[in-house]
Amino acid sequence: MPPILIGSEIYRRSSYGPKHPLAIPRVSTMLDLVRALGWVTPGQYRDSPMAAPEELARFHAPDYIAALQRAEATQAVSAEDRARYRLGADGNPVYREMFRRPATSAGGTMLAARLTRDGGIVHVPGGGTHHGQRDRASGFCFVNDAVLGLLTWLDAGLTNLLYLDIDAHHGDGVQDAFHDDPRVFTLSIHEGGRWPFTGDSMDRAGGHARNIPVPPGFHDSEMLWVLHQAILPLIHRLRPQAIMIQCGADGLEEDPLARLSLSNNAHRDVVRAVMGLAPRLIVLGGGGYNPWSVARCWAGIWGVLNGHVMPGRLPPDAEAVLRGLTFSRAAGRHPPEAWFTTLADPPRPGVVRAVVRRAAEDALRDLPTPPPPMA
Repeated sequence: MPPILIGSEIYRRSSYGPKHPLAIPRVSTMLDLVRALGWVTPGQYRDSPMAAPEELARFHAPDYIAALQRAEATQAVSAEDRARYRLGADGNPVYREMFRRPATSAGGTMLAARLTRDGGIVHVPGGGTHHGQRDRASGFCFVNDAVLGLLTWLDAGLTNLLYLDIDAHHGDGVQDAFHDDPRVFTLSIHEGGRWPFTGDSMDRAGGHARNIPVPPGFHDSEMLWVLHQAILPLIHRLRPQAIMIQCGADGLEEDPLARLSLSNNAHRDVVRAVMGLAPRLIVLGGGGYNPWSVARCWAGIWGVLNGHVMPGRLPPDAEAVLRGLTFSRAAGRHPPEAWFTTLADPPRPGVVRAVVRRAAEDALRDLPTPPPPMA
C-alpha cells in the first residue's frame, strides 16, 4: 500500500493568536504544496478524525480533558484551572479550537497507528505535540498525540517500539510517559540548554531512552554523523517492530525559536535512511515557526516517503502557494526568492565538532539487551 497522508482543514482556519509563534499556517500550507505538486493521489489522503474524550483518556487525566473542553466552550480559564493545568499560561493560550484542534491531532496519529497495525507508512504533519503532559499543557502542546499513537500500537500487541525525535526541543513528554515501559525506546536529538532544559546525555529514563543534546550551529554534516554513528546503529541493535519519527522543523537555520543550522536536506536524509528499517513507520510534524521553512521541509519529507525527485524549480501552482504566505517576523519582510521557487535548501555542511561526536558515542553506551526478532 502506498504511504498515507493524514490531514485536516481545522488547521487552515485555526490560530493560537496573532502574536503567538503558532499564528502561522503550517499543515494547510504543506497540504496545499504537495497537492500542487501532484504528489497526493485520492486514495492516499485521509481526513483526521477528532479523538473523543474517552480516547484521550488512554493517556490524559479525565479532569484535565474536561478542563480543556470547558476552556474552549467558555473561551476563558478560571484561576484554578490556569494554575493546575497551565491553560492560558506559559504559551498555551485560550483560543477558539483549543480542544478540537489537539483532539484532531491526536485522532490523526491514533488513526495512523491503526492503519499501520499490519505494516505501512503514514505521514501526519499535524502530529508531533511531544511536550504534552498527562494532566497539563506544556510547550504549546495541549495533548500528546505521539504518546497516544504509541499506546495504540501497544494496544495492538506490538512490544518493541522506537520513538525518534529530531525537533530542536527535547521530546520530554514522550520520554516521561514511557519512563518505566521497556516496550518503548525514545531517542531525542535536540539543542542542548534550550527549553524545556531536559534531555542531557546522561538522562536515560531507566535505560529505555537516549538523548543527544547538540550545540548551536548544528549543521547537515553533524546530523549525518549522528545518523550514521548513533541513530542507525541503535536501530540495528534494537530491531524495532515500528518506528515513529517526530520531524519538527524548528532545527532549520531559518527558524526563529532555535539556534540550529540544519537545511531541510537533513530531515529528508534521516527519513530516507530510517524508513526501510521497520515494517511500520509513522512520520509526525512538530515544531517549526517559519511558514516557508516548515511547509517546504514537510512537503519534501512526503516526497521522500513516496520516492519523488525534488524539483529543481517548483511548478507555478506550487510556487503560488508559497508566494501567498505572510510572516510578521523580520524574516518575512524580505524573504529570499528560493523560499518561493524551490523545495530543497542548499546543503549546510561543516566540520563535525568533538561535542557532537561525544554525544553520539554516549547514546550507544549500555544499551539494553535486544528483544526477540521483530514480527
